[in-house]
Amino acid sequence: MTDAPVRIRDMVEDDCEAVAEVRVRGWRFAYEGLIPAWYLRAMSAEADAETRRRHFAQDGARHVNLVAERAGSVVGWACYGPYRDGQAATGEGELYALYARPDQVSTGVGRALMDETVARAAADGYPALRLWVLKDNARARRFYEKAGFAPDGAEEPWHVAGVTVSELRYIRRLSP
Repeated sequence: MTDAPVRIRDMVEDDCEAVAEVRVRGWRFAYEGLIPAWYLRAMSAEADAETRRRHFAQDGARHVNLVAERAGSVVGWACYGPYRDGQAATGEGELYALYARPDQVSTGVGRALMDETVARAAADGYPALRLWVLKDNARARRFYEKAGFAPDGAEEPWHVAGVTVSELRYIRRLSP
């Protein structure tokens, strides 16, 4: 299936289960050794699908959700929208999430999602796109740097599953 072309399209509500599966499997893969194993094992695609449905219904107009399909199956997901800097609107965009199924990592799924996200965010008028990434997630940091993102010097603690990990903020300037 990795030879089939990747197609990026807007997410629809019927994709919530598939996106939840991508997200949960993506978390388990990406955060292994960074987030407590018990927390990753406890994640449920069923519970996440409910969360996806709720977010999709509530935030659909503010956030753009994209899915990557390959051979008719959802194999990746990305979501972006306005940058969340407390309650202040900055006018910039934020990539909230980008995940590919673990068996699709390094096959072009992430790159296709990123390219479409950047193109759409620029077309939406965002002058820049920001994101937060775990400081110790070397694979993700390399991916974002290859996509033109760079750390901007901001670092914040993120509290998850009883541990604190550091997140770095990255930015990429966009052209209209």
